[in-house]
This record gives sequence, structure tokens and C-alpha cells, in this order.
Amino acid sequence: MIPEEFIKVPEVPSGAFEVPVMPLRDLVVFPSMVIPLFVGRSFSIKAIEEALKGNRLIFLVLQKDKNIEVPTKEELYTVGTVAHIIRSAPIEENRLKLLVQGIKRAKLVDYKQNGDFFTAIVEPVEEVEVESESLSKEIRAYIRSVKEQLDIAVSLGKQIIPDLLMLIKDLEDPGKIADLTASILEIKATEAQKVLETFDPIERLKLVHQLLQSEVGLLEVQSKIRGVAREKIEKEQREYFLRQQLKAILEELGEGDERRAEIEEYRKKLSKLKISKDSKEEIEKQIRRLEKLHPESAEAGVLRTWLEWVLELPWNKSTKDRYDLDKARKVLDRDHYNLEKVKDRIIEYLAVKKLTKGKSHMVQILCFVGPPGVGKTSLGRSIAESLGRKFVRISLGGIRDEAEIRGHRRTYVGAMPGRIIQAIKQVGTKNPLIVLDEVDKLSLSFQGDPAAALLEVLDPEQNKSFVDLYIGLPFDLSDVFFICTANRVDTIPRPLLDRMEVIYLSGYSEEEKVFIAKNHLLPKLLPEHGFKDGQVLFSDDALLEVIRGYTRESGVRNLQRQISTILRKLALKRLKGDSPPFEVKAQDIKAFLGVSKRHVISEEKPMVGIAVGLAWTEVGGEIMLIEATKFKGKGSLILTGSLGDVMKESAQAALSYIKSKAEDYQIDPEVFSQVDVHIHVPEGAVPKDGPSAGITIAVALLSLFTGKEVRTDIAMTGEVTLRGRVLPVGGLKEKILAAKRAGIYEVILPSKNKEEVMEDLPPYVHDKMKLHFVDHLEEVFGIIFNKT
Repeated sequence: MIPEEFIKVPEVPSGAFEVPVMPLRDLVVFPSMVIPLFVGRSFSIKAIEEALKGNRLIFLVLQKDKNIEVPTKEELYTVGTVAHIIRSAPIEENRLKLLVQGIKRAKLVDYKQNGDFFTAIVEPVEEVEVESESLSKEIRAYIRSVKEQLDIAVSLGKQIIPDLLMLIKDLEDPGKIADLTASILEIKATEAQKVLETFDPIERLKLVHQLLQSEVGLLEVQSKIRGVAREKIEKEQREYFLRQQLKAILEELGEGDERRAEIEEYRKKLSKLKISKDSKEEIEKQIRRLEKLHPESAEAGVLRTWLEWVLELPWNKSTKDRYDLDKARKVLDRDHYNLEKVKDRIIEYLAVKKLTKGKSHMVQILCFVGPPGVGKTSLGRSIAESLGRKFVRISLGGIRDEAEIRGHRRTYVGAMPGRIIQAIKQVGTKNPLIVLDEVDKLSLSFQGDPAAALLEVLDPEQNKSFVDLYIGLPFDLSDVFFICTANRVDTIPRPLLDRMEVIYLSGYSEEEKVFIAKNHLLPKLLPEHGFKDGQVLFSDDALLEVIRGYTRESGVRNLQRQISTILRKLALKRLKGDSPPFEVKAQDIKAFLGVSKRHVISEEKPMVGIAVGLAWTEVGGEIMLIEATKFKGKGSLILTGSLGDVMKESAQAALSYIKSKAEDYQIDPEVFSQVDVHIHVPEGAVPKDGPSAGITIAVALLSLFTGKEVRTDIAMTGEVTLRGRVLPVGGLKEKILAAKRAGIYEVILPSKNKEEVMEDLPPYVHDKMKLHFVDHLEEVFGIIFNKT
């Protein structure tokens, strides 16, 4: 019980007077406001003790910086409240609890230290009395609005003492309403100080009304948030009870444990995936669908298959790249002979990755183009090993369905992901090396264009979010190292080719094939046929005999088959009692492999109207014999041998040149209108096209009309114009190697191809070959006919 003399509010002097001061850190006390205070600073405790000795008055003023322990006058606001100490009680050592009541505003005139505490000279601010009858409609509206807003605040959960609320509702004085309302608002101390410093009661009421509206707005938002949270909790509780009921039903049916374990397993796998929020929500949605379906329904089976695919994809699993350039070079040299340009390109790629610490996003889609058997696919496997990546090969030959790349939609029966996603799942990492084999043999059909589907897969700007139609979620393919292989580039769609860096792999010379057979093929084939190292010895002459007589190819695949045939026969001999080591010599090859298929054109007798040309095919270089004959007619040109349009035009151009130079070569111009010319290229079932047979056709025609024989120990290639100029052609390394395989060591080539030939051809090949580089047909005719 508080003594009556403590409750009775003392009179505040009308003029300036001195009073003990207690600075407040983060609180403003308004007139008529009753509030408890906790005091801990020693000078404040001394000020309270001094006030209690007298009339129990104390000046409460806000300090500008709450972190200052002993504020000066400049660090205090100039307006505070003279308050009455109702009660004081110690709560612990050096701490007091006060109950004070604000009485009147006062201005701080002077501030000084008085021993252990501070006192102030203050000047009370007299309140302006406003008669209720004189209030305007606007002020009455403000008063009513404040009271209504307080009711709304209480309805939204704000805690206000009921007696205080009733007191405010009974008041009509705008100044007192403003002070009491401000005392219950949750506002910053600076805003409360602004209210305290507003002496005009009308302006003060307007300011408090504004602050009250802002607080009510916040309360409404908080109430809405609580309502949403409550609804969510109620929904989750409802779902929980329903799931418990469903669980009990399933257990009664004997399906509960197994089904629940399956669903929990899916959720456990999903929680471990580091994928986008949208993808995670979609997978969770499908798990919930499966949970509601009957386990034996067809749709449940489709969903299970889809979930197993999605949850087993390596969304965030990858291998760490190795950027050891020396080791990479050793791996490439171990597995492949020569191919220096390709190896250099791979080492350059690794060097960039090492310098950028793996952050380089340079285009890394390589396309190896070359004849079969030169090591395009196996080169990809070696690159994967040198990088430390997983390797997977996808054969694209004959694919005509776009769904093979993009996958099938889940709505179809038997739907499954495309080959890209299948390969990713197979290796279990998101950054494997994928070889797309035979990219030049993709087919277009009514089922879509698979080459067009590959555009997204091979474009580094698009494949960051590749969407397989079956999976239906974006998967990042930007870390995959794609390598394509092809035998030719002219059948690869241009937009697809544009996304790749083409590297050409030429065929092998005889010397290279011997080296590859001894150092790569035999060490691999001997254990496969039951022999140890050193138990079968092939001489170089024996390998050369196999190469020349039985394997007319650019690569070494057929050479591997022929060596395997010999090893199988030796394995049979061993089982019959012969003991190793076995020596294989050149004279033994016929007994192992039968009659040689060698056809040495250079050993044939020179003939009129037949010239030896060189052609490039997707399986390497080939010798091409061109025959020309004439018979009585009307000047027609007949072309046979399954020739393409470009080759037919080359024949027309060659004949036109011979006609234009007839007199120079002592040919009667009249003869051209009296005979028909028939040009034939043997192997008529094989399509042939291209301009590079131009000079060969011209030589055959000149031989035909002059009666001069053409040497068979010389081959030629080059495009011819109507003026007789010889233009450059492609595939020269393969063509020269084809001539060498056929026993021809003299070749006529366009002079504009000289630098390319000298760079690409190994020294041990062009050192044995006699190469003529020409600019005009006159030079070709001179080489061919002046030496016959």
C-alpha cells in the first residue's frame, strides 16, 4: 500500500526552479504518464535520493546518444518532463526500481553537477487550455479518429490497460489525449521527443494521430501474417491427421510398410540433391501424386520409373579435372602414333584450363574428321583418361528420330530419356567426356531432325539448361566435354558444323602402319589370343606384306583383323603341338592369308586414252582410272560410271580446252564433229563426284586424240578451268598415300597446294615421292607425254 502523501501529486512552481535531473537513455516520459523505471547509474541514484528528501520532484530528460554514460548539457534534449516519484525500491546492489508519474513539460535552462548528482534549472511549460465547446469539427474528427484507431489497435492484439483506454475515451482535451496516446505507442524515442516538444495541443494531436495510424497499419499486416501462418499450421495438422489415417488404412490392407518405405526413400534421395527450387518442387509434387495413387495402377508405374531416373541423375556429382600436361602428353603418345596437331590442340585446351583454374568457358566441342580406322574414337578415350574424366560413346549413325536426342514425352507408352541423359546417368557424373560417333550419318525423317536437336546440346550458350522431354527438368550440360567424329564434313548440317572446331585426321603411311602394328596392335592382340610378349615375332617385311597385299585402307582397322587372323592360325598350331616362339616372315603371309589382293597399277603397260587419277573418299584416298574412247558419231560426249554433276562439268571443261587447243597439239578440229567421245570411270556402282579429276580427264582426252600413250607410273589430281589453269583441291595427303599404296611414286599436284602438302606429309613419305606442282595443263602434258 502506497502512503497517501506519496500518491498526492505536489505542485510544480510556476517560474524557473532547480530540481534533481535523471537523464533517460531511450525513453520519453509524458505528462500524466505513470511508468516504472529501472535505475543503475550512480549519479541518477543520488539524484533520486536527493528528490526523496524534498518534494519528490525530478526532471526526466532524454539524452541524444544512449551509449554515453555521463552526458553533458549539449548531449541532452532541451525539453523534458517534471515527474513525481511515487515509489522507490532497491532490487539489487546499486540498482533501484522507480514508479514515476509525469506532471508537466519543462525546458532545460541550465544543467550543473552538484556533488555526486546533477541538478537543472528548468522552466515549466504551461499547457494551453482548450475548451471543448470551442473545438472545430476538424479537431473533433481527429479526437474521434484517435479513439476509433485505439479500438482497432486493441482488436488487432495491442495490449492497453483497460482503465487507461477508458480514461482516454472520457477525455475531450486534445493535448491530454495526445500525451496519453503517445505514451502507449511503440515508437522511436526521437519520434516521442518530437511529440513532447510540440507545445500546441492541436498540432500535437495531429502528429500523434499520424503515428497511431502508422502503428495500426503495422498491426494489420502482423495480424494478416499471423492469420496466414495459422492457416498453414492448421492445413499441415489436417494433412498430418489424414496421412495418419491413410497410413492406418494401408497397414490394414497390408501395403503400408513397403509403400511408406518407398516414398520415404524417394524423399530421402530428393533431400540430398542440390537442384533449383522449381525442380525440387516439381519432384516433390510427383512424389505426392505417387503417394495418392494405387500402387498397382499404370500411372504409378510410370511415375516410379520417372522418379528413379530423375533421382539417380548426377545433378551435382562431378569428377575433378587433372591438368597435368606432361602426363596428358604421355597418355596421348602411348595410345596414338603421330596425330601431332590433334595432341597439340588437346594440350592447349588443358593449358588454358590450368591457367584459368578450370573456370574457362571456351568452346570445347571438337569434331575429328577422317577415314575409318585412324583412331578418332579411341583418341576420345585417351583424352578422357588424360583429363581424369569418365568416358562414354554414343553412336549417332542412322539415327532418324529426334526423340533419340531429346527423349520421349512421358505420355507415351515405353517413353525413356534421350541418349544424352542416358549417357550422363550411365557414367554417374555431370562432366564426362562424351564422344558422338558418326555425326555425319544422322538422317532426316518424318520423326524430326536429330541434327537440329543436337544444336542445343552442342551450343555452350544453350546447354546450361538442356531439357530432356522425358525428364522435363533443366539439366546443365555445360561441363560435358563433347567430341564428335565423322568421315566427311559435307553431310554435316551447316548450323551444327558451325558449333564445332573441326580437326582433320589423315590416313597413315606404310611406315606409320608398321610402327602402329608393332607398338600398339600386337601388344594388345597377343594376350587376346593366348600369347605372351615375345612368343610371336613379326618381321617388318611381313607386316609390310600384310599392309600392301591385304589391307588397302587409310586406317589400321583391317590391318588389325588380318593380324588377328594370323594369330588365330598360330594359336591352332600351338594346340596341335608346335611350341612358341613363332616367327612370321614375308614369305609366310600367303600361307596365312591366301592370295594377295595387291594390284600394282604402275606395273601395267601404258595405253592410249587411260590416265591414272587420285580421288578422296570418306574411307581415304583411292586410285581412279579414267578411260576415254572415240567412235564415229556427231560430236556427243558420253559420261558413265555413276558420275556427279561437278565431275561431268569437269569433263566438259576438259574437252572444251582440248578443242580450243586442237591445232597446238596437231589435232584436226574437224574430228570433234565426226566422232562421239565416251569417258568412263570404272566401279560404276560407286558414286563419284568432285572437280579434282579435271586434269586426269584432260590427259586421257589428249592421249585419245593424239594417239600418245599415258604413263601408268604417274598419278594426278587437280581441277581444270576452260583456260587450262590448274586449281587447288583437297584431301591431298590421303591421295598421295593412296598412290604410294598402289606402287606409284610420282604425282602431279596443283602448285597452290604445295605448302599444305609439304606441311602435312611426313618427311619419310615425300622424300620417297616425286611431286610435280603445276599451274597449267601445258605443264601436265609436258610431264606426261614428253617422257613417253
